[in-house]
Amino acid sequence: MIIDTNNILSVSEINHNFSKAMHKVDEIGQVIIFKNNKPKYLFTDIENNPVFDLSDDEKIDVVAKRVFTRYKNAFLELAK
Repeated sequence: MIIDTNNILSVSEINHNFSKAMHKVDEIGQVIIFKNNKPKYLFTDIENNPVFDLSDDEKIDVVAKRVFTRYKNAFLELAK
């Protein structure tokens, strides 16, 4: 995962200044929230996020592709 450092906030920053995080999301669309120095949460503007514009069938296709890609070897083994 490639993360732009301008899009990162820590959990403590969010706790201290939530309005700053909201303004940042309004400006750039989404913010990655780090917990214990690892990306943990995605704070996003759902009105401008294409994931939320997908139909249920499209969402199923995305998830199915992800599952197949992750477990391709297992599926190939089962197909024998």
